[in-house]
Amino acid sequence: MKTYDAIVIGGGPGGYVCAIRLGQLKQKTLCIEKEEVGGVCLNWGCIPSKALIAAAHTYEKMHSMGTMGIKVGSVEHDPNAMQDWKEGIVKRLTGGVRGLLKSNGADLMAGTAKIVSPNRVEVTKADGSVETIEATKGIVLATGSSTIEIPSFKFDGKQIIGAKEAVSLREVPKRMLVIGGGVIGLELGMVYQAFGAELVVVEALPTLLTGVDQDCVKVVERRIQKRGGKIYKNAKAMGYEKQADGSLAVKIDIEGKPETIVTDMVLVAVGMRPNSRGIGLENVGVNVDKRGFVPADEFGRTNVPSIYSIGDLSGPPMLAHKASKEGEIIAEVIAGHKAAKDWACIPGAIFTDPEIATAGLTAEEAQAKGIEVTVGKFPFAALGKAMAMMETDGFVKVVTDKKTKQVLGVHIVGPEASTMISEGALALEMAAFAEDLALTIHPHPTLGEAFMEAAAHAMGAAVHIVNR
Repeated sequence: MKTYDAIVIGGGPGGYVCAIRLGQLKQKTLCIEKEEVGGVCLNWGCIPSKALIAAAHTYEKMHSMGTMGIKVGSVEHDPNAMQDWKEGIVKRLTGGVRGLLKSNGADLMAGTAKIVSPNRVEVTKADGSVETIEATKGIVLATGSSTIEIPSFKFDGKQIIGAKEAVSLREVPKRMLVIGGGVIGLELGMVYQAFGAELVVVEALPTLLTGVDQDCVKVVERRIQKRGGKIYKNAKAMGYEKQADGSLAVKIDIEGKPETIVTDMVLVAVGMRPNSRGIGLENVGVNVDKRGFVPADEFGRTNVPSIYSIGDLSGPPMLAHKASKEGEIIAEVIAGHKAAKDWACIPGAIFTDPEIATAGLTAEEAQAKGIEVTVGKFPFAALGKAMAMMETDGFVKVVTDKKTKQVLGVHIVGPEASTMISEGALALEMAAFAEDLALTIHPHPTLGEAFMEAAAHAMGAAVHIVNR
Protein backbone atom coordinates (compact mmCIF):
# COMPACT_ATOMS: atom_id res chain seq x y z
CA MET A 1 0.00 0.00 0.00
CA LYS A 2 1.27 3.47 -0.93
CA THR A 3 1.53 5.91 1.95
CA TYR A 4 1.45 9.71 1.87
CA ASP A 5 1.44 12.43 4.49
CA ALA A 6 -1.71 13.90 2.91
CA ILE A 7 -4.24 12.91 0.29
CA VAL A 8 -6.27 15.61 -1.47
CA ILE A 9 -9.46 14.43 -3.17
CA GLY A 10 -10.26 16.83 -6.00
CA GLY A 11 -8.00 18.88 -8.27
CA GLY A 12 -10.01 22.09 -8.53
CA PRO A 13 -8.95 25.56 -7.30
CA GLY A 14 -9.18 24.35 -3.70
CA GLY A 15 -7.62 20.93 -4.15
CA TYR A 16 -4.72 21.68 -6.46
CA VAL A 17 -3.74 24.79 -4.47
CA CYS A 18 -3.79 22.74 -1.27
CA ALA A 19 -1.67 20.00 -2.87
CA ILE A 20 0.86 22.49 -4.25
CA ARG A 21 1.20 24.22 -0.88
CA LEU A 22 1.57 20.88 0.88
CA GLY A 23 4.36 20.03 -1.53
CA GLN A 24 6.06 23.36 -0.83
CA LEU A 25 5.87 22.54 2.88
CA LYS A 26 7.72 19.26 2.21
CA GLN A 27 4.69 17.05 2.83
CA LYS A 28 4.45 13.93 0.70
CA THR A 29 1.16 14.59 -1.09
CA LEU A 30 -1.19 12.88 -3.53
CA CYS A 31 -3.92 14.75 -5.41
CA ILE A 32 -6.67 12.56 -6.87
CA GLU A 33 -8.86 13.91 -9.69
CA LYS A 34 -11.51 11.91 -11.56
CA GLU A 35 -11.79 14.26 -14.54
CA GLU A 36 -9.38 17.10 -15.41
CA VAL A 37 -7.26 19.16 -13.03
CA GLY A 38 -8.57 22.65 -12.54
CA GLY A 39 -12.06 21.44 -11.69
CA VAL A 40 -15.17 23.37 -12.69
CA CYS A 41 -13.35 26.71 -12.49
CA LEU A 42 -10.69 26.12 -15.12
CA ASN A 43 -12.56 23.71 -17.37
CA TRP A 44 -16.09 25.08 -17.72
CA GLY A 45 -16.64 27.69 -15.04
CA CYS A 46 -14.71 30.82 -14.10
CA ILE A 47 -12.09 30.90 -16.84
CA PRO A 48 -14.06 29.79 -19.95
CA SER A 49 -16.98 32.05 -19.05
CA LYS A 50 -14.70 35.05 -18.53
CA ALA A 51 -13.08 34.44 -21.90
CA LEU A 52 -16.50 34.53 -23.57
CA ILE A 53 -17.53 37.55 -21.51
CA ALA A 54 -14.40 39.42 -22.62
CA ALA A 55 -15.14 38.53 -26.25
CA ALA A 56 -18.77 39.66 -25.91
CA HIS A 57 -17.74 42.96 -24.30
CA THR A 58 -15.19 43.63 -27.06
CA TYR A 59 -17.71 42.72 -29.77
CA GLU A 60 -20.34 45.05 -28.36
CA LYS A 61 -17.89 47.89 -27.84
CA MET A 62 -16.69 47.65 -31.43
CA HIS A 63 -20.16 48.73 -32.54
CA SER A 64 -19.79 52.06 -30.74
CA MET A 65 -16.27 52.91 -31.85
CA GLY A 66 -17.61 55.38 -34.41
CA THR A 67 -18.43 57.76 -31.55
CA MET A 68 -14.72 57.82 -30.71
CA GLY A 69 -13.87 58.52 -34.33
CA ILE A 70 -12.70 54.98 -35.05
CA LYS A 71 -14.20 53.32 -38.12
CA VAL A 72 -14.02 49.54 -37.98
CA GLY A 73 -16.32 48.50 -40.82
CA SER A 74 -18.38 45.34 -40.54
CA VAL A 75 -18.08 43.58 -37.16
CA GLU A 76 -18.87 39.88 -37.09
CA HIS A 77 -18.44 37.08 -34.59
CA ASP A 78 -17.28 33.52 -35.31
CA PRO A 79 -18.48 31.16 -32.55
CA ASN A 80 -16.27 28.30 -33.74
CA ALA A 81 -13.10 30.39 -33.70
CA MET A 82 -14.11 31.81 -30.33
CA GLN A 83 -14.53 28.35 -28.84
CA ASP A 84 -11.18 27.22 -30.24
CA TRP A 85 -9.54 30.27 -28.64
CA LYS A 86 -11.28 29.64 -25.32
CA GLU A 87 -10.30 25.97 -25.30
CA GLY A 88 -6.70 26.95 -25.95
CA ILE A 89 -6.73 29.06 -22.79
CA VAL A 90 -8.19 26.17 -20.78
CA LYS A 91 -5.58 23.76 -22.13
CA ARG A 92 -2.71 26.10 -21.20
CA LEU A 93 -4.04 26.61 -17.69
CA THR A 94 -4.73 22.95 -16.90
CA GLY A 95 -1.33 22.03 -18.30
CA GLY A 96 0.18 24.70 -16.07
CA VAL A 97 -1.50 23.22 -13.01
CA ARG A 98 -0.12 19.78 -13.81
CA GLY A 99 3.33 21.30 -14.14
CA LEU A 100 3.04 23.14 -10.83
CA LEU A 101 1.95 20.01 -8.98
CA LYS A 102 4.91 18.10 -10.37
CA SER A 103 7.47 20.84 -9.79
CA ASN A 104 6.36 21.16 -6.15
CA GLY A 105 6.66 17.43 -5.52
CA ALA A 106 2.94 16.57 -5.36
CA ASP A 107 1.78 13.43 -7.16
CA LEU A 108 -1.35 13.47 -9.34
CA MET A 109 -3.53 10.39 -9.83
CA ALA A 110 -6.49 10.00 -12.18
CA GLY A 111 -9.40 8.10 -10.66
CA THR A 112 -12.48 8.19 -8.47
CA ALA A 113 -11.69 8.32 -4.77
CA LYS A 114 -13.73 6.92 -1.89
CA ILE A 115 -12.90 7.11 1.81
CA VAL A 116 -12.80 3.67 3.43
CA SER A 117 -11.38 4.65 6.84
CA PRO A 118 -10.29 7.87 8.58
CA ASN A 119 -6.84 7.50 7.01
CA ARG A 120 -7.40 5.42 3.89
CA VAL A 121 -8.76 6.10 0.43
CA GLU A 122 -9.76 3.65 -2.26
CA VAL A 123 -9.18 4.81 -5.85
CA THR A 124 -10.96 3.28 -8.83
CA LYS A 125 -9.03 3.97 -12.03
CA ALA A 126 -10.29 4.21 -15.62
CA ASP A 127 -9.26 0.60 -16.35
CA GLY A 128 -11.36 -0.65 -13.42
CA SER A 129 -8.44 -1.44 -11.17
CA VAL A 130 -8.67 -0.40 -7.52
CA GLU A 131 -5.87 0.85 -5.30
CA THR A 132 -5.92 1.60 -1.57
CA ILE A 133 -3.75 4.47 -0.33
CA GLU A 134 -3.01 5.65 3.21
CA ALA A 135 -2.59 9.19 4.56
CA THR A 136 -0.70 9.52 7.82
CA LYS A 137 -1.61 13.15 8.54
CA GLY A 138 -4.92 13.81 6.85
CA ILE A 139 -7.35 13.56 3.96
CA VAL A 140 -8.57 16.79 2.37
CA LEU A 141 -11.99 16.75 0.72
CA ALA A 142 -12.06 19.22 -2.17
CA THR A 143 -14.73 17.63 -4.34
CA GLY A 144 -16.46 20.88 -5.32
CA SER A 145 -19.99 21.12 -6.64
CA SER A 146 -22.18 20.26 -9.63
CA THR A 147 -24.96 22.00 -11.55
CA ILE A 148 -28.45 21.50 -10.12
CA GLU A 149 -30.88 19.98 -12.61
CA ILE A 150 -34.63 20.68 -12.55
CA PRO A 151 -36.80 17.56 -13.08
CA SER A 152 -39.07 19.34 -15.58
CA PHE A 153 -36.05 20.60 -17.55
CA LYS A 154 -33.69 17.63 -17.80
CA PHE A 155 -30.53 18.43 -19.71
CA ASP A 156 -30.32 17.17 -23.28
CA GLY A 157 -27.07 18.98 -24.07
CA LYS A 158 -28.63 20.76 -27.04
CA GLN A 159 -31.66 22.86 -26.18
CA ILE A 160 -31.92 22.29 -22.43
CA ILE A 161 -28.47 23.04 -21.10
CA GLY A 162 -26.48 23.92 -18.00
CA ALA A 163 -23.44 26.14 -17.58
CA LYS A 164 -21.09 23.42 -18.82
CA GLU A 165 -22.75 23.35 -22.22
CA ALA A 166 -23.39 27.11 -22.26
CA VAL A 167 -19.66 27.94 -22.34
CA SER A 168 -19.15 25.60 -25.31
CA LEU A 169 -21.85 26.68 -27.77
CA ARG A 170 -20.62 26.81 -31.35
CA GLU A 171 -23.78 28.52 -32.53
CA VAL A 172 -25.55 31.49 -30.95
CA PRO A 173 -29.28 30.79 -30.47
CA LYS A 174 -31.75 33.35 -31.76
CA ARG A 175 -33.63 33.19 -28.46
CA MET A 176 -32.42 32.10 -25.03
CA LEU A 177 -34.46 31.69 -21.86
CA VAL A 178 -32.51 31.57 -18.61
CA ILE A 179 -34.06 29.90 -15.57
CA GLY A 180 -32.43 31.57 -12.58
CA GLY A 181 -31.42 35.19 -12.13
CA GLY A 182 -28.25 34.42 -10.21
CA VAL A 183 -24.60 34.92 -11.11
CA ILE A 184 -24.25 32.13 -13.69
CA GLY A 185 -27.55 32.84 -15.42
CA LEU A 186 -26.95 36.56 -15.82
CA GLU A 187 -23.28 36.28 -16.79
CA LEU A 188 -23.85 33.73 -19.55
CA GLY A 189 -27.25 35.07 -20.58
CA MET A 190 -25.73 38.51 -21.19
CA VAL A 191 -22.90 36.98 -23.24
CA TYR A 192 -25.32 35.54 -25.78
CA GLN A 193 -27.51 38.63 -25.63
CA ALA A 194 -24.47 40.68 -26.66
CA PHE A 195 -24.02 38.34 -29.64
CA GLY A 196 -27.62 38.86 -30.73
CA ALA A 197 -29.78 36.38 -28.82
CA GLU A 198 -33.14 37.56 -27.51
CA LEU A 199 -32.84 37.08 -23.76
CA VAL A 200 -35.54 36.21 -21.22
CA VAL A 201 -34.68 35.73 -17.54
CA VAL A 202 -37.07 33.88 -15.24
CA GLU A 203 -36.39 34.24 -11.51
CA ALA A 204 -38.49 32.62 -8.76
CA LEU A 205 -37.53 35.20 -6.11
CA PRO A 206 -38.56 38.87 -5.96
CA THR A 207 -35.08 40.09 -6.96
CA LEU A 208 -32.22 39.12 -9.22
CA LEU A 209 -28.86 38.35 -7.60
CA THR A 210 -30.37 37.88 -4.16
CA GLY A 211 -28.06 39.12 -1.40
CA VAL A 212 -26.25 41.59 -3.64
CA ASP A 213 -26.70 45.36 -3.16
CA GLN A 214 -29.91 46.00 -5.09
CA ASP A 215 -28.85 49.47 -6.26
CA CYS A 216 -26.04 47.69 -8.11
CA VAL A 217 -28.37 45.03 -9.47
CA LYS A 218 -30.76 47.63 -10.90
CA VAL A 219 -27.99 49.00 -13.13
CA VAL A 220 -27.51 45.54 -14.66
CA GLU A 221 -31.27 45.04 -15.00
CA ARG A 222 -31.55 48.28 -16.95
CA ARG A 223 -28.74 47.18 -19.29
CA ILE A 224 -30.50 43.87 -20.02
CA GLN A 225 -33.77 45.65 -20.74
CA LYS A 226 -32.09 48.37 -22.80
CA ARG A 227 -30.77 45.61 -25.07
CA GLY A 228 -34.32 44.29 -25.48
CA GLY A 229 -34.22 41.55 -22.84
CA LYS A 230 -37.15 40.66 -20.61
CA ILE A 231 -37.01 39.88 -16.90
CA TYR A 232 -39.72 38.01 -14.98
CA LYS A 233 -39.47 37.97 -11.19
CA ASN A 234 -41.62 35.96 -8.77
CA ALA A 235 -41.90 33.58 -11.70
CA LYS A 236 -41.46 29.84 -12.03
CA ALA A 237 -40.70 27.80 -15.14
CA MET A 238 -43.14 24.88 -15.00
CA GLY A 239 -42.22 22.84 -18.07
CA TYR A 240 -42.04 23.01 -21.85
CA GLU A 241 -43.34 21.54 -25.08
CA LYS A 242 -41.34 21.12 -28.24
CA GLN A 243 -42.94 22.80 -31.24
CA ALA A 244 -43.10 21.52 -34.83
CA ASP A 245 -40.46 24.06 -35.90
CA GLY A 246 -38.06 22.83 -33.22
CA SER A 247 -38.60 25.73 -30.83
CA LEU A 248 -39.58 25.28 -27.19
CA ALA A 249 -42.80 26.63 -25.69
CA VAL A 250 -41.90 27.20 -22.03
CA LYS A 251 -44.75 27.46 -19.53
CA ILE A 252 -44.22 30.15 -16.89
CA ASP A 253 -46.17 30.89 -13.74
CA ILE A 254 -45.86 34.59 -12.86
CA GLU A 255 -47.39 35.17 -9.43
CA GLY A 256 -50.16 32.71 -10.24
CA LYS A 257 -50.71 33.88 -13.82
CA PRO A 258 -49.78 31.38 -16.56
CA GLU A 259 -47.82 32.51 -19.58
CA THR A 260 -46.03 30.78 -22.45
CA ILE A 261 -42.70 31.98 -23.81
CA VAL A 262 -41.33 30.56 -27.05
CA THR A 263 -37.56 30.17 -27.18
CA ASP A 264 -34.85 28.17 -28.93
CA MET A 265 -32.71 27.28 -25.94
CA VAL A 266 -33.16 27.05 -22.18
CA LEU A 267 -30.22 27.61 -19.85
CA VAL A 268 -30.92 26.16 -16.40
CA ALA A 269 -28.90 28.16 -13.88
CA VAL A 270 -30.55 27.62 -10.50
CA GLY A 271 -27.37 27.00 -8.56
CA MET A 272 -24.76 24.40 -7.64
CA ARG A 273 -24.95 21.40 -5.32
CA PRO A 274 -21.97 20.19 -3.20
CA ASN A 275 -20.45 16.88 -4.30
CA SER A 276 -20.76 15.04 -1.01
CA ARG A 277 -22.39 11.85 -2.24
CA GLY A 278 -20.50 8.73 -3.25
CA ILE A 279 -17.19 9.64 -1.61
CA GLY A 280 -17.55 7.38 1.43
CA LEU A 281 -18.42 9.90 4.11
CA GLU A 282 -20.89 7.49 5.64
CA ASN A 283 -18.10 4.92 6.07
CA VAL A 284 -16.36 7.07 8.66
CA GLY A 285 -19.22 9.12 10.10
CA VAL A 286 -18.38 12.51 8.62
CA ASN A 287 -21.21 14.97 9.30
CA VAL A 288 -23.15 16.24 6.28
CA ASP A 289 -25.76 18.98 6.70
CA LYS A 290 -29.25 18.94 5.15
CA ARG A 291 -28.05 20.82 2.05
CA GLY A 292 -25.21 18.38 1.41
CA PHE A 293 -22.36 20.56 2.69
CA VAL A 294 -19.61 19.11 4.88
CA PRO A 295 -19.07 21.64 7.70
CA ALA A 296 -15.56 22.33 8.96
CA ASP A 297 -14.08 24.31 11.84
CA GLU A 298 -11.64 27.24 11.63
CA PHE A 299 -8.83 24.78 10.89
CA GLY A 300 -10.78 23.05 8.11
CA ARG A 301 -11.38 19.91 10.18
CA THR A 302 -14.64 17.99 9.98
CA ASN A 303 -16.02 16.13 13.00
CA VAL A 304 -13.53 13.38 12.07
CA PRO A 305 -10.17 15.03 13.00
CA SER A 306 -8.13 13.43 10.22
CA ILE A 307 -10.54 14.56 7.49
CA TYR A 308 -10.70 18.15 6.22
CA SER A 309 -13.28 19.92 4.05
CA ILE A 310 -12.60 22.93 1.80
CA GLY A 311 -14.14 24.93 -1.03
CA ASP A 312 -17.69 24.50 -2.26
CA LEU A 313 -18.02 21.30 -0.24
CA SER A 314 -17.47 23.12 3.06
CA GLY A 315 -20.27 25.63 2.46
CA PRO A 316 -21.01 29.03 0.95
CA PRO A 317 -19.87 31.31 -0.47
CA MET A 318 -19.12 28.94 -3.33
CA LEU A 319 -16.24 30.89 -4.81
CA ALA A 320 -12.95 29.71 -6.31
CA HIS A 321 -10.83 32.23 -4.39
CA LYS A 322 -12.41 31.13 -1.11
CA ALA A 323 -11.53 27.51 -1.97
CA SER A 324 -7.94 28.44 -2.82
CA LYS A 325 -7.43 30.37 0.40
CA GLU A 326 -8.86 27.48 2.43
CA GLY A 327 -6.57 25.10 0.56
CA GLU A 328 -3.51 27.11 1.57
CA ILE A 329 -4.62 27.35 5.20
CA ILE A 330 -5.40 23.64 5.55
CA ALA A 331 -2.00 22.78 4.02
CA GLU A 332 -0.35 24.88 6.72
CA VAL A 333 -2.44 23.15 9.41
CA ILE A 334 -1.55 19.66 8.18
CA ALA A 335 2.13 20.63 8.03
CA GLY A 336 1.94 21.61 11.71
CA HIS A 337 2.10 25.37 11.25
CA LYS A 338 -0.06 27.91 13.05
CA ALA A 339 -2.90 28.82 10.70
CA ALA A 340 -6.68 29.25 10.70
CA LYS A 341 -9.51 30.67 8.60
CA ASP A 342 -9.42 34.29 9.70
CA TRP A 343 -10.50 37.02 7.31
CA ALA A 344 -12.58 40.19 7.44
CA CYS A 345 -14.48 39.41 4.24
CA ILE A 346 -14.54 37.31 1.11
CA PRO A 347 -15.03 39.67 -1.84
CA GLY A 348 -17.26 38.68 -4.72
CA ALA A 349 -17.14 39.60 -8.40
CA ILE A 350 -20.02 39.17 -10.85
CA PHE A 351 -19.05 39.50 -14.50
CA THR A 352 -22.26 40.89 -15.87
CA ASP A 353 -22.19 43.98 -18.09
CA PRO A 354 -21.47 46.19 -16.25
CA GLU A 355 -19.61 44.21 -13.61
CA ILE A 356 -20.69 44.08 -9.98
CA ALA A 357 -18.24 43.57 -7.13
CA THR A 358 -18.85 43.45 -3.39
CA ALA A 359 -16.94 43.28 -0.12
CA GLY A 360 -18.41 43.34 3.36
CA LEU A 361 -21.90 44.37 4.45
CA THR A 362 -24.63 46.09 2.50
CA ALA A 363 -26.34 49.01 4.24
CA GLU A 364 -29.36 46.77 4.87
CA GLU A 365 -27.25 44.01 6.41
CA ALA A 366 -25.50 46.47 8.70
CA GLN A 367 -28.80 47.99 9.80
CA ALA A 368 -30.17 44.50 10.51
CA LYS A 369 -27.25 44.10 12.92
CA GLY A 370 -28.31 47.28 14.71
CA ILE A 371 -25.59 49.47 13.20
CA GLU A 372 -26.47 53.00 12.05
CA VAL A 373 -24.76 53.66 8.74
CA THR A 374 -23.70 56.46 6.45
CA VAL A 375 -23.44 55.70 2.75
CA GLY A 376 -21.11 57.48 0.36
CA LYS A 377 -21.68 57.11 -3.36
CA PHE A 378 -19.88 58.37 -6.46
CA PRO A 379 -21.21 57.79 -10.00
CA PHE A 380 -18.94 56.85 -12.89
CA ALA A 381 -20.93 59.36 -14.97
CA ALA A 382 -19.04 62.11 -13.09
CA LEU A 383 -15.63 60.54 -13.68
CA GLY A 384 -13.40 61.67 -16.53
CA LYS A 385 -11.72 58.30 -17.03
CA ALA A 386 -15.09 56.51 -17.33
CA MET A 387 -16.24 59.10 -19.86
CA ALA A 388 -13.07 58.56 -21.88
CA MET A 389 -13.78 54.82 -21.87
CA MET A 390 -17.45 55.41 -22.80
CA GLU A 391 -18.45 53.30 -19.77
CA THR A 392 -20.29 55.62 -17.43
CA ASP A 393 -23.04 53.35 -16.03
CA GLY A 394 -22.74 52.55 -12.34
CA PHE A 395 -21.09 53.82 -9.19
CA VAL A 396 -18.92 53.05 -6.17
CA LYS A 397 -20.75 52.84 -2.84
CA VAL A 398 -18.98 52.89 0.53
CA VAL A 399 -20.95 51.87 3.63
CA THR A 400 -19.58 53.17 6.93
CA ASP A 401 -20.53 53.06 10.59
CA LYS A 402 -22.28 56.38 11.27
CA LYS A 403 -20.58 56.84 14.64
CA THR A 404 -17.04 55.67 13.99
CA LYS A 405 -16.85 56.07 10.18
CA GLN A 406 -15.20 52.63 9.94
CA VAL A 407 -15.74 51.04 6.54
CA LEU A 408 -18.27 48.20 6.74
CA GLY A 409 -18.80 47.43 3.07
CA VAL A 410 -17.93 48.41 -0.48
CA HIS A 411 -20.21 47.82 -3.47
CA ILE A 412 -19.29 48.64 -7.04
CA VAL A 413 -21.18 48.37 -10.31
CA GLY A 414 -19.43 49.60 -13.41
CA PRO A 415 -16.27 49.21 -15.49
CA GLU A 416 -13.50 47.09 -13.95
CA ALA A 417 -15.49 46.60 -10.73
CA SER A 418 -13.89 43.18 -10.29
CA THR A 419 -10.43 44.76 -10.26
CA MET A 420 -11.35 47.72 -8.09
CA ILE A 421 -12.94 45.65 -5.31
CA SER A 422 -9.54 44.46 -4.08
CA GLU A 423 -9.00 47.91 -2.58
CA GLY A 424 -12.31 47.51 -0.77
CA ALA A 425 -11.35 44.09 0.55
CA LEU A 426 -8.01 45.48 1.78
CA ALA A 427 -9.80 48.37 3.49
CA LEU A 428 -12.00 45.92 5.39
CA GLU A 429 -9.08 43.63 6.26
CA MET A 430 -7.15 46.58 7.67
CA ALA A 431 -10.21 48.00 9.50
CA ALA A 432 -9.90 51.25 7.55
CA PHE A 433 -12.03 54.33 8.11
CA ALA A 434 -13.64 56.52 5.46
CA GLU A 435 -10.97 59.14 6.17
CA ASP A 436 -8.21 56.63 5.35
CA LEU A 437 -9.65 56.09 1.89
CA ALA A 438 -10.48 59.73 1.27
CA LEU A 439 -7.00 60.91 2.29
CA THR A 440 -5.19 58.26 0.22
CA ILE A 441 -4.08 59.98 -2.98
CA HIS A 442 -5.49 58.13 -5.98
CA PRO A 443 -3.87 58.78 -9.37
CA HIS A 444 -5.75 60.84 -11.93
CA PRO A 445 -7.38 60.06 -14.27
CA THR A 446 -8.37 56.59 -13.09
CA LEU A 447 -11.47 54.63 -12.19
CA GLY A 448 -10.11 54.26 -8.66
CA GLU A 449 -10.79 57.93 -8.00
CA ALA A 450 -14.46 56.97 -7.65
CA PHE A 451 -13.47 54.95 -4.58
CA MET A 452 -11.75 57.95 -2.99
CA GLU A 453 -14.68 60.25 -3.80
CA ALA A 454 -17.27 57.79 -2.47
CA ALA A 455 -15.41 57.60 0.84
CA ALA A 456 -15.23 61.40 0.97
CA HIS A 457 -18.95 61.55 0.16
CA ALA A 458 -19.65 59.37 3.20
CA MET A 459 -17.95 62.10 5.25
CA GLY A 460 -19.78 64.92 3.46
CA ALA A 461 -16.54 66.05 1.85
CA ALA A 462 -16.72 64.88 -1.79
CA VAL A 463 -15.35 67.45 -4.25
CA HIS A 464 -16.73 66.35 -7.62
CA ILE A 465 -20.37 65.75 -6.63
CA VAL A 466 -22.77 67.62 -4.38
CA ASN A 467 -22.74 66.40 -0.78
CA ARG A 468 -26.01 65.86 1.06
